[in-house]
Amino acid sequence: MKRATFQPMPCPVANALEHIGDGWSLLILRDAFYGLRRFDDFINSLGIASNTLTRRLNDLVANGLLERRPYQDNPPRHEYHLTEAGIDLRQVILTLMAWGSRHSSTGKKVFLADEETGKPVDLALMDANTGKRITRDGHRMHVAIDADPLTLWRVRTGQAYRNNDSLVSPFPN
Repeated sequence: MKRATFQPMPCPVANALEHIGDGWSLLILRDAFYGLRRFDDFINSLGIASNTLTRRLNDLVANGLLERRPYQDNPPRHEYHLTEAGIDLRQVILTLMAWGSRHSSTGKKVFLADEETGKPVDLALMDANTGKRITRDGHRMHVAIDADPLTLWRVRTGQAYRNNDSLVSPFPN
């Protein structure tokens, strides 16, 4: 079954999901951050069917998140290395890991630690301009005035609900 495409949606989250793919792709990227590179390593780590892994690796390469590099000529074998775009997903993977540790039964069996102290890191989203922690109360989504009608509706409707305003914007046609 072919998955739905998010490409026509003018949204950064939809665009990111279009490039990342599905849960298998995120787990492949997680393993690439652990340092795994070879097809058989991904198979052993994930227990994924080889045809599914092949499709996901090809998609991740096509979307610029992994790069194929030959390591053997006879028979031809390749390793998969994170690209700059793939490396930029590190924060996403770490945030998912922190969320999973906090909200699932797996606990903190895997955690990010400070290399100097060895202590677990309290992961936080920070504003690089101010050094302030991003908080739910201190930060809101904003959109450009020339954003598409659906995006404008989402933001305006969400603001109305947060403000207990009964004047919710009509859905754009």
